[in-house]
Amino acid sequence: MLSVSGLTKAYGGRTLFRDVTFRLSNGRRIALVGGNGVGKTTILETIVGLREPDAGDVSRQKDARVGYLPQELLDAWEGTVLEEVMRGASHVLDIEDEMRKLEVELASGDPDVLDRYGALQSQFEQLGGYQLEPEARRILGGLGFTTEDMDRKLAEMSGGWQMRAALARLLLENPDVLVLDEPTNHLDVDSVLWLENQLKAFPGAILFVSHDRDFIDAVAERVIEVARQQAVEYVGGFAEFVVLREERIRMAEAEAANQQRKIAHAEQFIERFRYKATKARQVQSRIKTLEKLDKIEVPQLEELKLNFAFPEPRRSARVVVEITDADLGYDDDTPVVSKANLLVERGQKIGLIGPNGAGKSTVLKAVLGELKPQTGSVTIGNNVDVAYFAQHQVDALDLMKTVEQEFRMKVGEQPKNRNYRTVLGSFGFSGDAVERKVGDLSGGERTRLALAETMCNPVNLLILDEPTNHLDIASCDVLEDALQVYPGTVLLVSHDRYLVRNTVESLVVVRDGKLTQYLDVEEQILNPNADAASKPSSTPKAKSGSGKPGSGKLGSGKPGSGKPGGGKQAPVSRKDEKRAEAEGRQAKSKRTKDLRKTAERLERQAMRAEEVVGGLESQLADPAIYENPDEMKKLLATHEQAKQKATELLAQWETAVEQLDAAS
Repeated sequence: MLSVSGLTKAYGGRTLFRDVTFRLSNGRRIALVGGNGVGKTTILETIVGLREPDAGDVSRQKDARVGYLPQELLDAWEGTVLEEVMRGASHVLDIEDEMRKLEVELASGDPDVLDRYGALQSQFEQLGGYQLEPEARRILGGLGFTTEDMDRKLAEMSGGWQMRAALARLLLENPDVLVLDEPTNHLDVDSVLWLENQLKAFPGAILFVSHDRDFIDAVAERVIEVARQQAVEYVGGFAEFVVLREERIRMAEAEAANQQRKIAHAEQFIERFRYKATKARQVQSRIKTLEKLDKIEVPQLEELKLNFAFPEPRRSARVVVEITDADLGYDDDTPVVSKANLLVERGQKIGLIGPNGAGKSTVLKAVLGELKPQTGSVTIGNNVDVAYFAQHQVDALDLMKTVEQEFRMKVGEQPKNRNYRTVLGSFGFSGDAVERKVGDLSGGERTRLALAETMCNPVNLLILDEPTNHLDIASCDVLEDALQVYPGTVLLVSHDRYLVRNTVESLVVVRDGKLTQYLDVEEQILNPNADAASKPSSTPKAKSGSGKPGSGKLGSGKPGSGKPGGGKQAPVSRKDEKRAEAEGRQAKSKRTKDLRKTAERLERQAMRAEEVVGGLESQLADPAIYENPDEMKKLLATHEQAKQKATELLAQWETAVEQLDAAS
C-alpha cells in the first residue's frame, strides 16, 4: 500500500532522523512514538507529500488515496458542520454531479449516455453514495456532535470542535491510508472509545502519532519508536513495545559488554607483546581487528525525570470545595448541570470525566469563581490557593522570550531555596534548551513550559484541564510523577485514561446534566469497552448527584492498590513478565557461571606463565650464564618448556573467552 525507504531529514545542521524505513500494508496499524522534537510530525508530513526528504523516498500503490489529519488546521471553513464533513467524500459527490448532468440527456435515448449513466450509478452505489449523509451524521454523532451542532456554521465553533469535524471528514472520505497526528487531542473519553472501534474496524492502513497509551494499545499492532535519529519497529501494542524495547536494550548491553571484554583482552595482549618479535604477527592482527571493529552502541531511553520537590503550600481547610444542590449554567438558560453535589477534601486527587459539552468546564468555572450558581451554593474553603491550567495558557506564552525568561516572568523571582533551572530541567528544558526561543518550541514543548509555570508556585489546589494535549509519552510520565507527589489537592479533567488511572483516587462523571461521584477509579466507568473479565467484580459505588454531600474522606481506592472494586487492576501479568525475565537472566547467568570462572582462571594462569617466561629470558640475557654450559642447557630447556606452556594456556584462554561469548 505504502512503502517508506531510507528517509533522512536535517534542519540547520541538526539531523532529525536518518534511514527511516518501514512498510504500510493493507490492514496494518502502526503507532509512531517518540519525544517532542524528534521528527514524528516531519515523518508524517513527508509521507503525505508536504515536505521533501533530504534522502530516501516514499512510494505508493497506484491510485492509493492517503488521508491526513494534522495537529493544527489551516482550513477556512465556510459551510455548516455537515456540509464541511460531506466535502470529505468529494470523489463520491463528483460522481453524483456527473450523474445529475447526464440525467438531462437521458431523454435523448443515446445508448452511450445510458451506458455511462449506468456505470456511474453502479460506482456511486458501491461507494455508498446513497447512504453518504446518514453515514456523515453517524460519524459526527460518534465524535460528540448533536443534531443541532451539525447545522451550525463550523467557523463559529471552537478549534477543538473544528478538529473533530476534520477527523469526521477524513473518516467519511474513507481513504486507503489514514495518517493521523495526535487524533485524540480534542476528544473526550467517549469519543476516544468510539474512535478506537472505528479504527480497529478500518480495512486500510493506518499510521498515527499518539501519546495515549490506552489508545495505542487498542488500535496499533506495531509501534515505531523515533529516538536518537533512528526509527526502530516493534511488533505489538504499547505494552508489548515497552517489554520488547527493554529486552532489546538488555541484549545490546550484553553484546556491548562482551565486545568490551574482547577489546580489553586484545588490548592487553597487544600491550604485553607489542615488542616481542615472536608475537609481531599476532599483535598486528589484533591491532587491525580493533581498527575495523564497529563498536556496539547501547540504545538509551529518552526519559525525563522529575527531580525537584514541590514547594510546600500552606495548609488549607479540610473542605477545599463544596457544591451543594447547585444548578450550574449561564444567565437564565436551562442549567447545564442540575442539582450538583460535590465534596472535595484536603489532599484528594479527583478525576472529572464525561463527554464534551456535558458540563465539565462549567463545573470548573464554578469552582474557580468565574460562574455563579443559578441555585444552591459553591463554597471554597479557607486558605485555598488555586492554580489553573488550560490550553489557552499555551497560547498566552510570549513567543519572543527565551524559555527561562518566560518562566521567570510568570513565576516571579527565584527564592533562595529553589532552583528554577532544576524545575525547567524536570520538564525537559535542560542545558542550552532554556535559551531557546518559545516561538521555536514544538506544541508539546510549549505545553510542558506552561505546565511548569502552573505547577511551580506553592498552591494547595491544582486544577488541570486536558494537560496532556500535545505532550509526548515521556512528558506524560513527568506529569504523572508530578501529580503523584504533589502535596495538595487535584481536580483533573483528562481523556487520557492511563493518566487518570495512575494519578487520581476517585472519579466524578458529568453526563446528561448530572454530576455523580464514584468512590474509586472504576474501570467499567473509565473504559466501558473493557472486557468483562478485566472489569472489577464489584458494582461501582456511586454518590448520587441529587443527594447531600457526605463527610469524611471520599473513598480509599488508591491507584495501584489492586483491591477488588478498586479503579486500577493489579498488574499481575506485568509482574509475571518481570519474574520470567528475572528467571531467564538467572538461568543464563547459571549457564555461563562455570565458563566465566574457567576463562578467568586460564587468564590468570596464562599471565603467570608469561611472567615465568619473561624471567627466564632475563636470565638468558645475562652473559655469565654461558660460562657454565650445563647450566645454560638446563636453562634453555626450562625456557622452552615454559614458553610452550604459556602458548598452550594462552590458546586455552582465548578458546574459553570465545565459548563464554557464544553462551552469553
